[in-house]
Amino acid sequence: MRTLLLLIFPLAAALADQVVLKNGDTLTGSIVKKDGDKLTLHSEFLGDVTMPWTAIRSIQSDETLTVELPGNERVAGKVTTSGETLTVAGRTVPLLQVGAMRNPAEQKSWERLEHPGLLQAWTGFFDMGLALARGNARTDTLTTNFNASRVTRKDKLTITFSQIYGSARANGVNSTTASALRGGWSYNRNVSDRIFLSTLNDYEHDRFLDLDLRFVAGAGMGLNAIKQPNTSLTFAAAADYNRENFSSNVHRNSAELNFGDDFVHKFSPTTSVTQAFRVFPNLSYGGEYRVNFDLGAVTALKKWLGWHVTASDRFLSNPVFGRQRNDLILSTGLRVSFAK
Repeated sequence: MRTLLLLIFPLAAALADQVVLKNGDTLTGSIVKKDGDKLTLHSEFLGDVTMPWTAIRSIQSDETLTVELPGNERVAGKVTTSGETLTVAGRTVPLLQVGAMRNPAEQKSWERLEHPGLLQAWTGFFDMGLALARGNARTDTLTTNFNASRVTRKDKLTITFSQIYGSARANGVNSTTASALRGGWSYNRNVSDRIFLSTLNDYEHDRFLDLDLRFVAGAGMGLNAIKQPNTSLTFAAAADYNRENFSSNVHRNSAELNFGDDFVHKFSPTTSVTQAFRVFPNLSYGGEYRVNFDLGAVTALKKWLGWHVTASDRFLSNPVFGRQRNDLILSTGLRVSFAK
C-alpha cells in the first residue's frame, strides 16, 4: 500500500500545473488565470493562490490555457517557460508581453462578457420580508428589494428598487404605519482597469416624510480601489440635480455634490456583506445635505436561495416642518437570486 501511494503522489503532481517562484518555492495545482500583473493558481489544499507575475521563474501547464499575445492575438495550448520567454502552441513570446492567460472555464466566462446582448449577462436578486401580528391588534408589514446588474469588461448597468408598506388595526381603526418606495439606475463606463465614468438617476417616495417624489439625476467618476475575487471597494464622486416635491405644497430644486463608497466582501462561499454610502452636500442651500446608507448580509441556503438581513437609512437635514430627519428600514427574509 505504501509503495502504491509513493507511485500515485508523483503521478498526481506530474498531471498538475506547476509554478516555480524566483525564491525557489514550487506550487502545484491548476492555473486559473493571469489577470494584469497577477497569476492565480488553484491548489487542492490552499485554495486560490495569487502571486505577482514578476515573481515567477517558470511555468509548466498540464491543461490547455488560452494566452493573449501582443496585438490581442489569442493562442490556446499547453504552456511552458524557459528563462524570460513563454512558449504556447509553437509560439514564443517574452513573459512581460503576455497580456493574459485563462483556463477553459475562465476563457468561457471571458468570452461570455466580451460582446453580450442587452438581455444577457444579468445577475441579481429579489428579497422579501413579511411580519404579521394577529390578536387584539392586527399588523402587517411587507418589505421587498430588487437588484439587477449587467456587468461586462467595459461597463456596468445596475437597476434597484425597494419598498416598505405597513398597516395596523386596533380597536376597529385601520391605519397605515409605513409607506416608502426607493429606486433608480446607474451606469458605469470603464476608462481603465481602475477609473470609470458614471451616470445615475434615483427616485424616492415617502408618505410619512410628506415626500411625494424626489428626482435625482447626475454624473461623475469613480475609482476601483480594491478589485479581488472576494473583496471589492469602489469610491465615487459626482454632481447632480435634485428635485423634491412635498405634499405640503413645498417644491425644491437644488444642485448637489455626492461622494461615497461601495464595498462587498465574501466571508465564505455562502456568506457575504455589502455596503453602500453616499453623502449629498447641497450647493444651492449651504449647510443642507442628505445621506444614504445601505448595509446588507446574506447567507446562501442553496445556489438560488438565501436568507438576508438588510438596513437602509435615509437622512435629510432639512425636512418639511413637523417631520423627522431620519428614516430607517430594517428587514429580513428570503432572497431569490438569478443569473442570465
